[in-house]
Amino acid sequence: MSETVSFGYQDVAPEEKAGLVGDVFSNVARKYDLMNDAMSGGLHRLWKDRFVRRVKPQRGEAILDMAGGTGDIAFRLARAGAEVTVADINQDMLDVGVERAMERGLAEGEGALVWSCQNAEELAFPVRTFDAYTIAFGIRNVTHIDKALAEAHRVLKFGGRFFCLEFSTTQWPGFREAYDAYSHHAVPRIGEAIAGDPESYRYLIESIRRFPPMPRFEQMIRDAGFARTKVEPIMGGLVAIHSGWKV
Repeated sequence: MSETVSFGYQDVAPEEKAGLVGDVFSNVARKYDLMNDAMSGGLHRLWKDRFVRRVKPQRGEAILDMAGGTGDIAFRLARAGAEVTVADINQDMLDVGVERAMERGLAEGEGALVWSCQNAEELAFPVRTFDAYTIAFGIRNVTHIDKALAEAHRVLKFGGRFFCLEFSTTQWPGFREAYDAYSHHAVPRIGEAIAGDPESYRYLIESIRRFPPMPRFEQMIRDAGFARTKVEPIMGGLVAIHSGWKV
């Protein structure tokens, strides 16, 4: 049997997934940030603030924000004076991010962000380029997670740090069942009302359910070569911050 990978609850050929995911994010790019607020009740902002506090960006250090899309994480990193490269495989998402950067005065001059269309599995950057690598709510959308993790390890300097913010499975009794019901039934309806696109948001929820649980994903990070790995569950594991170091 030929290899397949998950696209939500579907199993598809690996060569098909990138295009399918690309269509999803092209469809939602203009409403992506608004939908994040609607779906999480604004909690995603607190999760991202906490995530960046864990990264501890420093002035002058080079950080790659992979799957950085509309710039939410990059803008937070840039406040500390870090030199941030925002990479995403989807140009439509990057275009929205560039527009937002222009509104914030981060499109040119000192403190400007660099925007680059990149595949997380085949980065164009040389080895040992970055001091830190961040990816928020993006790694579950790549075709081969192990390849993306290997590339993250390759482009980091020795002593560089890896941080990933991603949905997982909450272990809080009662809340898990309530969230499952909300996400599967309410989120596509919210997507239809705000973005006119219930199917894209149905995929995003399904992709969370197919993502490896926290212990298995941490092992994948270790298998990619990272040391001192750590998992920090949020809301019982609904969201988790994964980290590791290149030593």
